[in-house]
Amino acid sequence: MIIVTGGAGFIGSNIVHALNARGITDILVVDDLTDGHKCLNLVGADFRDYLDKDSFLERIANGRDFGAVRAVFHEGACSTTTEWNGRFVMQVNYDYSKALLHWCLHRGVPFLYASSASVYGMGPGFSERREHEHPLNMYAFSKWQFDQYVRALPEPPASQVVGLRYFNVYGPREQHKGPMASVAYHFHHQLLRDGKVRLFGASDGYGPGEQRRDFIHVDDLVRAKLWIFDHPEVRGIFNLGTGHAQSFNEVARAVIGFHGRGEIEYIPFPDHLKGAYQSYTQADMSRLRSAGYDAAFMRVEEGVPRYLQWLQRP
Repeated sequence: MIIVTGGAGFIGSNIVHALNARGITDILVVDDLTDGHKCLNLVGADFRDYLDKDSFLERIANGRDFGAVRAVFHEGACSTTTEWNGRFVMQVNYDYSKALLHWCLHRGVPFLYASSASVYGMGPGFSERREHEHPLNMYAFSKWQFDQYVRALPEPPASQVVGLRYFNVYGPREQHKGPMASVAYHFHHQLLRDGKVRLFGASDGYGPGEQRRDFIHVDDLVRAKLWIFDHPEVRGIFNLGTGHAQSFNEVARAVIGFHGRGEIEYIPFPDHLKGAYQSYTQADMSRLRSAGYDAAFMRVEEGVPRYLQWLQRP
């Protein structure tokens, strides 16, 4: 069996579908379906069982086994960067992750978990080194602190433990995320609704729409994660982006080019985001490349049209 927490969410559901493509259906999906819209991400997927996240935590806390578990993909988290209830965020993102990590270590089960590039804050460094880590909000802090906990394990664990710091992920099955969905998703719907896409104006020394992020298509992310699953000798904390920063203007032009119409409108940079906004991110991919991962990543000129084609499917 393979366990996928957050399995009805954006990245988790894409992992489930990718495992199905390999012929793997012995999967336990763990999630919180209070927002029932997330169930649509699993339409067409095959998995053995589903457990609510709290029921799952109770069972692992009581030492419950789930048979022969091949790996745990831990994607479940409170991913809302505007959530400032620190007690709640640490319970969901930190305490939960620790409990599941120790459950895996005790049984020798590979543990592949989602960290976040948000741990780097405003940068300017984006390599997996302590001096580059400056979280700016509770979400980032919870992810950073769990990375710190993993780094401080008393000895090299007998089983695989890997944390992946996701950069700006976009692609199928993110629609339930609302305001936290990717700019590609929002630009697409803005254009369909208003005939234009809205980008932030100049800020932090960048011209209008020239703020730059490392945008990675979820298919590329999942491909890399399954490669790590296939290589149990790979362990540690790694960035997972493309290694190339691209501007919001480039994303907007990819959306407009796909539709063959539309224009860009620049809006004033919001006051509440000043000093708390990543105007530039670019993953240093040298650690993952050195570990042996050599697949290419899609640039937004390829990845965005691929995504929009999926969004417009019947």
